[in-house]
Amino acid sequence: MTAAEPPLPARPASLSKVEMTEMVFPNDANPLGNCMGGRVMHWIDICAALSAGRHARTPVVTANVDNIDFHNPIPVGGIVVLLASVNFAGRTSMEVGVKVWQEERSTGNRKHVASAYLTFVSLDPESRTPRPVPPVLPETDDEKRRYQSAQARRAHRLAQRK
Repeated sequence: MTAAEPPLPARPASLSKVEMTEMVFPNDANPLGNCMGGRVMHWIDICAALSAGRHARTPVVTANVDNIDFHNPIPVGGIVVLLASVNFAGRTSMEVGVKVWQEERSTGNRKHVASAYLTFVSLDPESRTPRPVPPVLPETDDEKRRYQSAQARRAHRLAQRK
């Protein structure tokens, strides 16, 4: 975006929401019969990329993944629900939060499996160079809290680069 180009209009955080559902199959499992952490990370990356792409409306690439803490195992046959949305957008990058749940088939109850924050960069489809993204417009109290927390995490990430 050049100085002559107007800024992009903000987009509501709610428009970037993604819910993805997977089932754990035997080929997803470790020798203990639970879903491998790497498979969960793979699903997290896909879900977050869909959310970032939905916000930016461009191709996006993963630039950073903050730590991922695993809280509960998911057995073979388990249902996995991933929820993602863009928390904050900088000039060309976005922070996406992803929460992973195991859903009990018989009751619908959910158990927290993992959470992660990922940073994605928007790319111009032709030149594959970073492209500006619209700012995030947080509307609910929860979105505003996530937006403010994301700003603090971004400041911390930038300070670590120095």
